[in-house]
Amino acid sequence: MNIKETLMVGGRPLTIETGKVARQADGAVVVTHGDTVVLVTAVSERVKREGLDFFPLTVNYQEMTFAAGKIPGGFFKREGKPSERETLISRLIDRPIRPLFPKGYKNETQVIATVLSFDQVNDPAVLGILGASASLSISDIPFEGPIAAARVGRVNGEFIAFPTEEQLAESDIDLVVAGNREAVLMVEAGAKFASEDDMVAAILFGHEAIQPLIDVQEKLVETLGVEKREFEVESVDDALVTWVREKANGLIREALLIPVKKERQLRLKEVYNEVINALPEEFEEQRSAAKGCLEDLEREILRALIIKEKRRIDGRDFTEIRPVSCEVGVLPRTHGSAIFTRGETQALVVTTFGTSEDEQKIDTITEEGYKSFMLHYNFPPYCVGEAKPLRPPSRREIGHGALAERALKPVVPDETKFPYTIRIVSEILESNGSSSMATVCGTTLSLMDAGVPISQPIAGIAMGLIEETGEIVVLSDIMGDEDHSGDMDFKVAGSYDGITALQMDIKISGINEEILKKALYQAKDGRHHILDVMRMTLEKPREALSKHAPRITTLEINPDKIREVIGPGGKVIRGIVDKTGVKIDIEDNGIVKIVSTDAEKADEAIKIIKEIVQEAEIGKIYEGKVRKVVNFGAFVEIFPGTDGLVHISQLSNERVRDIFSYIKEGDVIPVKVIDVDRDGKIKLSRKAALKELREKKNQ
Repeated sequence: MNIKETLMVGGRPLTIETGKVARQADGAVVVTHGDTVVLVTAVSERVKREGLDFFPLTVNYQEMTFAAGKIPGGFFKREGKPSERETLISRLIDRPIRPLFPKGYKNETQVIATVLSFDQVNDPAVLGILGASASLSISDIPFEGPIAAARVGRVNGEFIAFPTEEQLAESDIDLVVAGNREAVLMVEAGAKFASEDDMVAAILFGHEAIQPLIDVQEKLVETLGVEKREFEVESVDDALVTWVREKANGLIREALLIPVKKERQLRLKEVYNEVINALPEEFEEQRSAAKGCLEDLEREILRALIIKEKRRIDGRDFTEIRPVSCEVGVLPRTHGSAIFTRGETQALVVTTFGTSEDEQKIDTITEEGYKSFMLHYNFPPYCVGEAKPLRPPSRREIGHGALAERALKPVVPDETKFPYTIRIVSEILESNGSSSMATVCGTTLSLMDAGVPISQPIAGIAMGLIEETGEIVVLSDIMGDEDHSGDMDFKVAGSYDGITALQMDIKISGINEEILKKALYQAKDGRHHILDVMRMTLEKPREALSKHAPRITTLEINPDKIREVIGPGGKVIRGIVDKTGVKIDIEDNGIVKIVSTDAEKADEAIKIIKEIVQEAEIGKIYEGKVRKVVNFGAFVEIFPGTDGLVHISQLSNERVRDIFSYIKEGDVIPVKVIDVDRDGKIKLSRKAALKELREKKNQ
């Protein structure tokens, strides 16, 4: 049955259609907003995967280049591995829907969002979230939806729901909020120093904007008469649960109160092994279930410590930040480096400078151009005490790097003020809670150590939430165990002036305005504390770049002279490079960038280029070389490649009767530029030059 529902969203029609295409999928919808079209499908296997202790959900977002009327670049001329943008949007779709599958559902499930048409106006990312919820809601797959998402911008102080790309370019807030009928489930935001109250208002504005999208999904479900499939949840023997609790309760509690992560993890592993190895014969076949009971018990004890005993693992107060230490200039040959340590989380962040040739080319259906500020985050296995193969960056690593990059972008100078390509690499050396926010802090220090004139320092902090029987506790600077057993992961980055990035994921049914404000203001206090510590290490950017960093000198030439600098077949510019060893970038607008670590060589290259492109100045005296003598005067080269004419009447105050006897080729004479006509022909005067030189001598 083909069903189509249409409503107005952001002043433009939005349509959800099902039953026409992809009918073999368990659920499929086509979401159209303006001329942007996204197909989203959901399929879940009928048989669960055995032996899993997690829900096997895969979310893929893919942008087909034909959607924007483009052909892929490269040799194969077809879509390849996901771009960074596709990976980030896949995560954006995954995060709000994953908690809404029932506990114990272990069937392989896949959601695919495919952009079929893009109009350069309407954002396909939020349509992907809407489509994922709709396709799951109208299918028989167990899913506790529907949900929806809205993008929010703010232009001239006014919030805009579902802004166009043009409006976003003028916005000082770019926020995506996902939620259900009652509450917010996920937030992803960037901002230009927004206040806590502004962010709360933007989130609530977005939550209000998604309500009609939830209405239309509920209408679709009702029209289709959807019935969800039944599935079996592995039942756990009550006797086993009782035995495990009696055996392990005290041991796990004791282990959880060990403040050092490595020691705590080792002891917990020992407890797990002791309990499982001591299983009575009647439970011998239920070792996997016993492990699950231990995990549930560990989570329960940790949460009880916080809620009932007001006690964290390491003894901190709920608002207390772990000890912070900062070092800069830790690597001798890099352009900038820093180590940021907060508790047992440590990031080594390195800054490297390059030229325009090092910029990253961006070629997606939504954007074309070049990127000169890049932040890459790496999470090697040793940082959590594991031995695993090194693999290409995971979705998590790409996501954490993008979050940190968004946080720092508002303070990084543009290329007109700092003409370098900047690459940041954050190597996580140790992890026990929010390495992405440690990356934000370390990046600020590394940039300042490198001499990048950032407008102000940025720091980040991760907040947590525990909710039990109506009681709520907000935790500052959460550790890994608190994140794993908690109900919220809330990361906030910004300066003293306001928020620049925010990311929130909720594992419960949602949070309200009161909790949002409490978390944001508690995060503000923590962020300011960390900024204070960072300032004690390095208060402002260094005035000079590292001696190992390339120096970029910029000069502007007449665009018409570019061909002269390059020369036939690049002969001239290659000659300059071979002679001086510098690197030269020339842009079409006449901007020339000379890159070198040797100031003298850079000056030499600049001098050569200036000589090539220099133009005659009226009134200026030159020492010129006579190139050719003719009856009516002499052609004199005033600088390489540029000649002017000294008319016979301008050679001397006296009449020159025989010019060939008076002046010869190769003579060097002073000449003054007296005119440059419309065609660029230069008129010179020797007598005017001599007169001026005599007057200067007599003064």
